Amino acid sequence: MTAEIIAVGTELLLGQIANTNAQFLAQKLSEVGVSCYFQTVVGDNPERLKTALAIASERSDIVITTGGLGPTSDDLTKEIVAEFCGLDCVLDEESLRLIEERFARMGKKHMAQNNVKQAEMPRDCIILRNNHGTAPGAIVERASKIYILLPGPPFEMKSMFTESVRDYLAAKTGEVIYSRTLRVFGIGESDLEEKLGEVMKSENPTIAMYAKPGEVTLRLTTLAKDSSEAERLLEPLTAKVREILGDMVYGEGEDYSLAQAVIERLKPRGLKVSFAESCTGGLVAAKLTDIPGASEVFDGGVVTYSNEQKSKLLGVPSEILEEFGAVSREVAEAMARGVRERFGADIGVGITGVAGPGGGTADKPVGIVYIGICGVHEEVECKELRLGERERKIIRERTAMYALDMVRKAIDN
Repeated sequence: MTAEIIAVGTELLLGQIANTNAQFLAQKLSEVGVSCYFQTVVGDNPERLKTALAIASERSDIVITTGGLGPTSDDLTKEIVAEFCGLDCVLDEESLRLIEERFARMGKKHMAQNNVKQAEMPRDCIILRNNHGTAPGAIVERASKIYILLPGPPFEMKSMFTESVRDYLAAKTGEVIYSRTLRVFGIGESDLEEKLGEVMKSENPTIAMYAKPGEVTLRLTTLAKDSSEAERLLEPLTAKVREILGDMVYGEGEDYSLAQAVIERLKPRGLKVSFAESCTGGLVAAKLTDIPGASEVFDGGVVTYSNEQKSKLLGVPSEILEEFGAVSREVAEAMARGVRERFGADIGVGITGVAGPGGGTADKPVGIVYIGICGVHEEVECKELRLGERERKIIRERTAMYALDMVRKAIDN
């Protein structure tokens, strides 16, 4: 089955808010065997919405709308879809009761009359309860087509899809698309494709790569009747990819991160890490502390931007700073030793570099970074990165990820 997503809202067209609803729906539709070939954004205009519905109905089995179910005069999605399908809207007493109850729970004694409009639903539709807002959704089955009306606020839309729509669609398709995401760090898209070679031509499961800031994800996808069959199909391809890429694969999961990989390796070993950051300005520590449980492996770190603070807080010898400069292998190593000692950590990491856009020289151009790591046996390793004259934000982001990856590999080895 094929689907088209129509996101309704002038604010989307003007770029005032991002269309995260379409991103979520496209991902979830694939999980229930529905292919999303088209996405449309249309403003709060009845005629243009009718045109979008007509086009979508010609080329897709399922049309999913988000937005336009509110109480105001420009919230017309439900009425337009009903008209398009030749249906009138009738008051659903149960929906009205739930809306009134929600207002009562919020302590509001008066409910505006225009909220009643939200309880007027296309005749004979399947009503989708909204457990997080006032606007119910609807499913209209008409002339071999399916129209699914979802609210615009992302939290309401996601909950309604997960609680009601997903199972409805899964029952229609009879098959589910399963995906497994491998997270890969330390290699670019073109080199990765070359390294995997014939593996990239696998047909079931398929394999696709997606570039993300500083890394690449590999999505292995198969169509199966249930999860056990999917696992049986996915496992051999997963094993082959891991065999080829080795420790460049740092984990699995759409939301898995290098910070999470570091914490999961430190915690069972009872190890702690500390970071001394210059050009990253605390970004590495922020990534680590974004993960629940970080306090078990991270007591603290420092941002030492000036030479004075590198010496004062980390004990970096002034003669090293004078001879080699703040951006140098020697300083990164000294920072790593210093932060490990100051915080009593098992692993200390020192980061220094030129993030730009200014400050670069012929010898030390923008994008040069040194990451020092002092391990449990006090041995020190340093990595030089040459990230090129990219945006400052990108240089800092990639540096932070390389630092975390170095910690991950140090623990594994």
